[in-house]
Amino acid sequence: MLTIAITSGKGGVGKTSFSANLAAALVAAGERTTVFDADLQLANLDIALGINPEFNLQHVVAEEKTLAEIVTKGPGGVQAITGASAVPSLMRAGPKKLGLFFSQLADLKNTTDILIFDCAAGLDNRVVSFLKLSEEVIIVASPDPTSITDAYATVKTIVRRSPNARIKVLFNMANFDEGQKLFAMFEKICWTYLKRKVDYLGSVEYDRRAALATRKRELFVVTDPDGKAARDIRAVAQTVRQWKESPLRQAS
Repeated sequence: MLTIAITSGKGGVGKTSFSANLAAALVAAGERTTVFDADLQLANLDIALGINPEFNLQHVVAEEKTLAEIVTKGPGGVQAITGASAVPSLMRAGPKKLGLFFSQLADLKNTTDILIFDCAAGLDNRVVSFLKLSEEVIIVASPDPTSITDAYATVKTIVRRSPNARIKVLFNMANFDEGQKLFAMFEKICWTYLKRKVDYLGSVEYDRRAALATRKRELFVVTDPDGKAARDIRAVAQTVRQWKESPLRQAS
């Protein structure tokens, strides 16, 4: 089971929408994919997927359900483990509570090829805990200068806490040329100040129809598969699939 953490330096960059649509693209490519809402304060994966699960992570914290028992089917065949916003037991989740989740992750292997943690923006200790569980880390940024600055701060923190993390950067709401130019600048900054290499995952072009689908709680990869954003997400999904066969992963 390949584990991936998706995070961002700040909110509002489309991270959860990217996570959910990437999952749908992976399912369409034949990968059993589960998305885990790892934002324990402002959970909104259920909104992105347009689902209303009967059970969520607060039931696992209360030891009423297991992780495997709260997996819910979403659009496009995506499997989801959802949270609940502003639930005190989740907002205060420390190492002991997180341990309930982590100890049960192995139970998902029989039904999941790729597990995506949709993490909170920023890097508090809970986010770092999910990053350490992940074989790959994707940082989502937008062309906005503040997003890029916060993405750099995120890389800096990850490198300090998990020096061996494999970090990829994706620019959302950016076309092909813009994404490449932004990454060239970003890569230079990371190498100059951190002496750290980061990899380019790609970009997802702004697509008005995709934005409308997101507002309607729909996955544009499912409802508008021929759109520009859906095309870009599918390209990213093909790259992600290759990670499963990585020599580094096979040796670990």
